[in-house]
Amino acid sequence: MRPPRRVSPPRNWQYLRIWEAARNRALPELPKHFRSAIQISGIHATEIYTFGAALSAAIEEEVVRTLNDLRDLWDPEQKHPHAQFVRQPQRFPDVLLIDTAREQILFGIELKSWYLLAKEGEPSFRFTVTPDACAPADLLVIVPWTLSFAVAGAPMVFVPFVESARYVAQYRNYWWQAVRQTTDDATIHSPENAKPYPGGRERIADVPVYDPGRNFGRIARIGIMDAYIQQRLNESLLGVPIQEWRDFFKKASKPR
Repeated sequence: MRPPRRVSPPRNWQYLRIWEAARNRALPELPKHFRSAIQISGIHATEIYTFGAALSAAIEEEVVRTLNDLRDLWDPEQKHPHAQFVRQPQRFPDVLLIDTAREQILFGIELKSWYLLAKEGEPSFRFTVTPDACAPADLLVIVPWTLSFAVAGAPMVFVPFVESARYVAQYRNYWWQAVRQTTDDATIHSPENAKPYPGGRERIADVPVYDPGRNFGRIARIGIMDAYIQQRLNESLLGVPIQEWRDFFKKASKPR
């Protein structure tokens, strides 16, 4: 079984330049332009995860708003004045870039947030979408965040992880079947007739035959993000490396 290869959209695709600009210019600029009206105080940093779903949703909304504000980066020539990033919760992908005049999807972003001070020390979400449900231009984007004063303040974000959603889905399956050291049945069942931009009720998840630990789809554990995760843990918050903040809170949360 050969490892998958990244495949970019075709060179003659009419939206290639806007896709490249969004991926290579706008998304890396998120930390400089992200703003949030949320203010949090009086919560222990290790307990913030209890508000995870609500905070993640709010941060993802702000990321979409920021991307629209960065139009000059991803459409500098104003060739697509009706293009707009739109969030669609509970569907895949989470965000679509749509030409609102033509009601046409240009590409999608599966957007996830990652609380950098979480106990796990790595993104804990699962990505189980089958490769056939990912269009060639669709991206998986993981946005790390903390509070501006570690234990209080407004959410602030760091440089996101950006990768082809289809490639991640293919590599996840390759890792599960060919890289992972196991004697268990590594068969994966894929849904039939899966296609990009599915409706809300369509089956799009790959399902392993045997997964008692529910580890299938944990992208942070298949090696594809290792270098990126280490870079983020080396980032500084208030002059202190993120890893040292994590170590401190981990010790503080242990019962005495």
